[in-house]
Amino acid sequence: MSDETPMDEIEQGKIELIMGLRRQGIRDKRVLSALERVPREKFISGTFRKQAYENHALPIECGQTISQPYIVAYMTEQLQVGERMKVLEIGTGSGYQAAVLARLCRRVYTIERYRTLLKDALKRFEELNINNITAKVGDGAQGWPEQAPFDRIIVTAAAPAVPQKLVEQLKEGGLMIVPVAASGGRGEQKLVRIERTGEGVKREELLPVRFVPLVEGVAKES
Repeated sequence: MSDETPMDEIEQGKIELIMGLRRQGIRDKRVLSALERVPREKFISGTFRKQAYENHALPIECGQTISQPYIVAYMTEQLQVGERMKVLEIGTGSGYQAAVLARLCRRVYTIERYRTLLKDALKRFEELNINNITAKVGDGAQGWPEQAPFDRIIVTAAAPAVPQKLVEQLKEGGLMIVPVAASGGRGEQKLVRIERTGEGVKREELLPVRFVPLVEGVAKES
């Protein structure tokens, strides 16, 4: 039995999702347009593809997840991405968030600790003709110092504290969105927005979230 979803169902699901995001308070037209143009079903495999435009997270390979569309939209909106900006993403995963960002900025740099996930994400970028994403396998907690500084940084895994090495790779005036776990990595997570200014760092807590933990190092895969 095929797990392909008919195009009319996909388009209807996409319309309903975008309308739902508007009702949930997403107002940035560029962000909504990016989500509308990026085919989420291409970033999901197997039977879960039929749920591509339902507003919840879904499992992907290596025990990871593709984030809920609302969270992708909210984090992207809060990041305030401009078309000339250079953005660093920590945690490529399926590649969906990077593909959305690529519609909004000059270039996305993305780091993934699982080689399997990165290989699949790169195939998706190629198939969708997305040419402004540079990706590598690495330790996301270390950032990408060779390409720093960045206008924006987005972290798609929960850190036990705001990663200082990533803060140091922000330009002055730059923003970072990062989920931060309470109690040293356990318990409640809060989405935090960091702004690096000439006087220091401003921190703003946004909303409760649930992400997989940010793990240091490169994963050992069988």
